[in-house]
Amino acid sequence: MQNVAIIFFIVFCLLLLLMVFTRTVTNKIRRGFPPPGKFIDIEGLRLHYVEQGAGPAIVMIHGLNGQLRHFTYALAALVATRCKVILLDRPGAGHSSARADGQAGLRSQAALVAAFIAALGLDHPLLVGHSLGGAVALAVALDHPDAISGLALVAPLTQVQTDVPPAFKALGIASPALRWLYSRLFLMPMAIRHRKATLAMVFGPEAAPADFPTAAGGLLSLRPETYLAACADLRGVADDLPALVARYGDIRMPVSVLFGRQDRILDWQRHGECLRAQVPQVRLETVDGGHMLPLTQPQTTAAFIESAVRVRGRQDPSNRYQPC
Repeated sequence: MQNVAIIFFIVFCLLLLLMVFTRTVTNKIRRGFPPPGKFIDIEGLRLHYVEQGAGPAIVMIHGLNGQLRHFTYALAALVATRCKVILLDRPGAGHSSARADGQAGLRSQAALVAAFIAALGLDHPLLVGHSLGGAVALAVALDHPDAISGLALVAPLTQVQTDVPPAFKALGIASPALRWLYSRLFLMPMAIRHRKATLAMVFGPEAAPADFPTAAGGLLSLRPETYLAACADLRGVADDLPALVARYGDIRMPVSVLFGRQDRILDWQRHGECLRAQVPQVRLETVDGGHMLPLTQPQTTAAFIESAVRVRGRQDPSNRYQPC
């Protein structure tokens, strides 16, 4: 019995140290990344956003476990020279609050984006979505088509897939209690231990920027609340995406898609070519590169977005829109 008590005490002390370590580092991260933008209250949530530039409005939605700094790193400034760019932290990401019930369905996020656009008084902006943000953007196009004028999707999640990329396996923990424990005890040390492999998977075959953890806000994903929000995002995809895919044929607005042919997270043929087959007006462009094109190829991504604005302007019968 004495040996069992000693082992129990050692394990308890190790878990306590892990919890203290996580809390200490999390507090440092929070202090090190003050909100760079503004806040607005929408449907009971406090949403954080950044505005840059002037001209035709473009709203950008980031991907899974990300935040708007993925766009401010380099891309937004390039597009903002000729357009008004609005970058939004999705619920629970960056500096936006999460829903109290922990839900994050694609359709509920789409409704939030549409309400955000209306609250800011934006006139049918082009909606840009990266990765999971692309799935949210497609949901906006289906459920709230009058809110936007077109889509520009960068490496978007468009199809149902049951296999979770290895970089996001920890987001698939089924039990809420286990997710909470993982976020407070093991998230931080596991992320540090596997950081090189994770970045190689997410960015590969391109290299992650050396300052990605700081300048692009990569460290923000280590916060427990961010991890839990990303878990909710993944569950929301499973709940909503199948029904959305079945409705893709209803999309009538211009849709432009950019993919890296060597994307290690989402296969460009599965998520790009299939979408083009389902939505005839899709304009698909591929380049040599990986999943994180807004950070690794900002000039290429900016040119793609500006071309999507021009396509939108040509197809709008009212001629409201001026190209960037």
